[in-house]
Amino acid sequence: MQKAEEFSNRWGIVLASLGMAIGAGNLWRFPRLAGQYGGAFLILWILFLLIWSIPLLMAEFSIGKKYKLGVIGSYGQIGGRKFTWGGFFITLCTLGIAFYYSVVTGWALQYLGLSTQNLWAFISGGETIAKALSADPAYLDQYWNSISSGNTWTIILYILAVITGIVVLIKGIQNGLEKANKILIPSLFVLLIIITMMSLNMENGYKGLEYMFFIDVKHFTNATIWIEALSQSAWSTGAGWGLIMTISSYSRKREDVVLNTFIGGFGNNTASLMAGMAILPAVFALSASEGDAITYLQSGNQALTFTIIPKLFATVTGGAILSFIFFLAFFLAAFSSLLPMLELFISNLKDMGFSRKSAALRTAIFCIVFGFPSAYSLNVFNNQDWVWGIGLIISGLLLIVAVLRYGVSKFKRDYIDTDSDFNVPATYFAVALIFNAFLGVVLVYWWMSQGYSEYPWFNAEGNWNVFDVYSNASIVTQWGLVIIAGLLLNKYLYRIFVKNRS
Repeated sequence: MQKAEEFSNRWGIVLASLGMAIGAGNLWRFPRLAGQYGGAFLILWILFLLIWSIPLLMAEFSIGKKYKLGVIGSYGQIGGRKFTWGGFFITLCTLGIAFYYSVVTGWALQYLGLSTQNLWAFISGGETIAKALSADPAYLDQYWNSISSGNTWTIILYILAVITGIVVLIKGIQNGLEKANKILIPSLFVLLIIITMMSLNMENGYKGLEYMFFIDVKHFTNATIWIEALSQSAWSTGAGWGLIMTISSYSRKREDVVLNTFIGGFGNNTASLMAGMAILPAVFALSASEGDAITYLQSGNQALTFTIIPKLFATVTGGAILSFIFFLAFFLAAFSSLLPMLELFISNLKDMGFSRKSAALRTAIFCIVFGFPSAYSLNVFNNQDWVWGIGLIISGLLLIVAVLRYGVSKFKRDYIDTDSDFNVPATYFAVALIFNAFLGVVLVYWWMSQGYSEYPWFNAEGNWNVFDVYSNASIVTQWGLVIIAGLLLNKYLYRIFVKNRS
């Protein structure tokens, strides 16, 4: 049974793909990595877009377009009766991200509110962030600590973000998601252009661009930059999330798989480059020295976005305007990515027979309930980010396995080449997927062997260290529970999402 809903035209699905891909990570994680490694990172990042992300996105897009079902149903169709649980894992993995990502959207609203107050204070001559910092240099650190754990307003705002997203999606694909993206995505690009121009016009701002695009060949011998480049491409483009599979299930019959995938992938990278060209010049222009600028850039994801950036913007005339624009763009990026995560759950519930409204309301309840622990505790947030962020690589591997079982050449002919005017060589697609199977295993092994926890498997007492934020035991336990649940429910999942929908 095919879904009656679909995007009105190509731009509808392109904007939805960009909204899915362009998220907080573009303005949050990419500038730090680009600033840390410069042009060497950019080269590898683009390389992995072509090797890892584009092939996976093409596979996802074509599967969703063909079967017009949610992730569980679509994956079950290509994976077969015994592997429907793979779609269940992909769905639960992305939902795990959606639960805490809604909190990021709440933080974005918190800082948008703070920057709005600061802009008004700047205009009216009131108490600005700059004045607060002069009285207390730890002001912004204290503010971040106050909202990141146990903060009532953070809880209220993440709930508000979820409810707003649900209100948009209840209206359907054309009247909800498509119309929202027609506002969100152009607005985001306009804001990025404005903040980039403002940053580049600052004194010494050009040094940020020089640093960003300078290629230091010594970095290529560092294994970490290769992993960082791959992970940034995989997580930023949404490859393996199941989101593009959900979006493409609403595509028109003759939608070009390859062309849309390339537009989405390179559009995401363009937004990341614009974010880097906005943030790095500002950091270099507002820092006391190049050494301080590099230190700021390497200070970590949350620190850079929520403490360093506002602090830097507060130090110059006009910084209040820059800060407001940045956090407005940050919120738009976060919210535009939250929408397809919510739609992924709605789509699966619709496959179970629920109406869109009923499915949307149930999605809201799930996200609010399961997002609460991350809103209340930063440790829970970091754990969920760690577990399901790495879990996306497992999702990508499951997708690769399904395509390999079907036959790469046959899959390309039956799924991708149909209705695609723009095409890619079969050898490229086959080699990329086979290489990615190896690459994904290496990536998971590398990440779990880094020793981010003092006791990765067992604690000092010899007990399974499941409650440690960054332990391997926590990762394996949560993955294992989802996989076991999927295996136990496999026959039910196949009957409900695949057999009954055929």
